[in-house]
Amino acid sequence: MSKIEIKQLTFGYDTQGTLLFDQANLNFDTQWKLGLIGRNGRGKTTLLKILQNQLAYSGQISHQLEFLYFPQPIKDKHQLTYYVLQEISDFDQWEIERELNLLHVDPEILWREFATLSGGEQTKVLLALLFIDDHYFPLIDEPTNHLDINGRKQVAEYLRKKRQGYIVVSHDRSFVDEVVDHVLSIEKSQLELYQGNFSIYEKQKKIKDEFEVAQNEKLKKEVSRLKKTAAEKAEWSRSKEQDKYGKASEKGSGAIYDTGFIGARAARTMKRAKTIEQRMETQVAEKASLLKDIEYIDPLTMNYQPCHHKRLLTVENLTLTYQEQALFKEISFEVSQGQRIALTGLNGSGKSSIIQFLLGQFTGEAEGEILGPKNLKISYVRQNYEDNQGTLLDFSEEHGLDHQEFLNNLHKLGMEREVFLNRIEQMSMGQRKKVELAKSLAQPAELYIWDEPLNYLDVFNQEQLEEMILSLKPTMVLVEHDQAFLEKIATKVIPLSKNNKQN
Repeated sequence: MSKIEIKQLTFGYDTQGTLLFDQANLNFDTQWKLGLIGRNGRGKTTLLKILQNQLAYSGQISHQLEFLYFPQPIKDKHQLTYYVLQEISDFDQWEIERELNLLHVDPEILWREFATLSGGEQTKVLLALLFIDDHYFPLIDEPTNHLDINGRKQVAEYLRKKRQGYIVVSHDRSFVDEVVDHVLSIEKSQLELYQGNFSIYEKQKKIKDEFEVAQNEKLKKEVSRLKKTAAEKAEWSRSKEQDKYGKASEKGSGAIYDTGFIGARAARTMKRAKTIEQRMETQVAEKASLLKDIEYIDPLTMNYQPCHHKRLLTVENLTLTYQEQALFKEISFEVSQGQRIALTGLNGSGKSSIIQFLLGQFTGEAEGEILGPKNLKISYVRQNYEDNQGTLLDFSEEHGLDHQEFLNNLHKLGMEREVFLNRIEQMSMGQRKKVELAKSLAQPAELYIWDEPLNYLDVFNQEQLEEMILSLKPTMVLVEHDQAFLEKIATKVIPLSKNNKQN
């Protein structure tokens, strides 16, 4: 058993002008299965790079085990998978085969060209490599992006059974729930460690936030009361001081006044007013220390325009074939006003192909019929959006968007305003995903077709989408592997498989 200790960690990128970490301290056991969470741009991947000594920082990091990062860089994807893995780490063949079997992967995959493997297969073989040698501490960055629901369950089972500890970054809440026993949250002002899985973290975080909000309201009322009391006492003291000098001037007329008593009382009152002011300053300081780590999530807007048609699409007896291979058994389904239809199934089962068919973009052979109103306004979120480019203004003009609405949603999704000046092709993949999503939200549409909308989005973005969808109830067809998201927003699930049976 060993420890990883972080002392007085301070780091910030020169271009940002603010610190991501400021005198941060952390101490955790290498047997912990630690989930690293936080908003996009808060520093999750940066922290993993710092642990690997890839970025210059101030502070001290102590550890006995060497760190091993996932996904590992691949030099030549056109080699056999076995030799690709050998270039990353030295191992015996039986060791990698053992790990692949635990991941429900046929070891014969080692003798296929790495570039020909699906995204899910590549993910699994690289994960298998992480756990061959227990002299390393794995840093697992977004392992679920290319995994279908079944693949995520297999990887979760694999990680859950490991005795080794690790750090894992993932925005799939169900996945994180299953594979971690501690959560490290990168808050706005600090690193906060929680014991338990993601659900326990959410409950503890909610209790903490609610306490701080209640305490803040209590202190606001107390500060207001103290301000009023201090002002009244100060005013009384000033008026009595004026009375004292006024009465003293009347002594020559023979009147008798105890100006000493008045002065002493006014002084005591002024002293009490000063004490109240000091208490007030303390309360204000306490109030300022609250609410620093509460995430304020602004609601998204969607240019949904419900049409007068009760039924938007009818798909009858559909089969899709690609390169003479049937993707799934014949299916039929309807999309009615306000429904959110989720297509689920293993990678390669034809989910994205159905979306392409609905959009008239499928390049294989199709049998069946699709019925619906003409000129249906559809907004589409694509899996692949690397062709988005140019400035945000040019992009919104090209797609006929309300530019202000487009920018507002980008900012609500967590994109910093200084990023608005960057060209889209120069943005990170997460930022480019937000451009694709904000485009869809700004387009006037009667039907939204979204293909894996949650990739690269953090938990807070997912909650924004859930709240918006449940509030507006738009008509949607979507493909998504995040089970928690589908359970909340889908009104009907259509599973695809070789032995497909409709719900």
